[in-house]
Amino acid sequence: MSDVVRVGVVGLGFMGQTHVAAYQSADGVTLVAVADADEARRTGHASAGGNLDSGASSDRLFDPAAVRGYATAEELFANDDVDLVSICTPTPSHVDLAAAAMRAGKHVLVEKPIAVDTRQIERLAGIAAETKRYCMPAMCMRFWPGWTWLRDTIADKSLGQLRSLSLQRIGARPGWNGFYADTSQSGGALVDLHVHDSDFVHFCLGRPAGVTSVGHVDAVTTMYHYDDADLRVVAEGAWHHEGTDFRMRYVADFDAGTADFDIARDEPLQLARGGALTPVDLPAGNGYDGEIRHMVQAVAEGQSPDVTLADAIATHRLLDAERDSLERRVRVDLPRL
Repeated sequence: MSDVVRVGVVGLGFMGQTHVAAYQSADGVTLVAVADADEARRTGHASAGGNLDSGASSDRLFDPAAVRGYATAEELFANDDVDLVSICTPTPSHVDLAAAAMRAGKHVLVEKPIAVDTRQIERLAGIAAETKRYCMPAMCMRFWPGWTWLRDTIADKSLGQLRSLSLQRIGARPGWNGFYADTSQSGGALVDLHVHDSDFVHFCLGRPAGVTSVGHVDAVTTMYHYDDADLRVVAEGAWHHEGTDFRMRYVADFDAGTADFDIARDEPLQLARGGALTPVDLPAGNGYDGEIRHMVQAVAEGQSPDVTLADAIATHRLLDAERDSLERRVRVDLPRL
């Protein structure tokens, strides 16, 4: 591999454009190839879509004279100049494309959710082990400024013990691809949207003893039960009608203060402590930038990324329990480790 990580992006919809913009702003990496069936996208023209500002420019995303464009992923995978591939296509294609990329010798960053069926993620983990390639799930909240602060504050107990955590993620169902309306393909809001908060809960607090979920797959609220009966952890994820503003928020109550993050504010993270409410300074950028810089560094240094397919499997088993709770209207306990 060259000193600079050479990357290809498969799928140039909203998330593909987001990945392109993040690679363009990162050090030690160069975009060398893209693949999309849409010829206009292969010329670098951006299109609208998405809940959040992706960082992509309204101008051309890349110079088509410097970036090789392919109509199919298979053609891109055959390019020996590509070290790392981002898979940014609809969910049903993720596993097969990631598997093909690894078998072609590429490392892979694959968008969430990797699959609706947990068994497919387990199959992909076997292929990663067989090919000795890195395959990182794009769990961007683990890298999002303000959310990294929350993870660190829970771990270092600088505000004391966490007592309560509420997470909210709501918005309109994505309309830029028809597969989102088919629950069998997208998993609904439970798998496509709420996955972020389930993963973050598991990341920060470990696997819960059980879950109780109410609602349905497109509007779910889950209570995560831990052995500490005084700890309250709840997350809401929902797709509402077209035109609904996107909302991403958490409220975390500690012994010594309450942290409130709301992406809609100019200063998203505020801390109430000692009778005063003050903003918390956060690094610039977003979780997409963070996850991509992390993956590029992992490939460059030959070190496994911090987020792995084992993490994705654990999160999806948690989602499976939440789905079971929704369907049976009962608390579902998770097996002890």
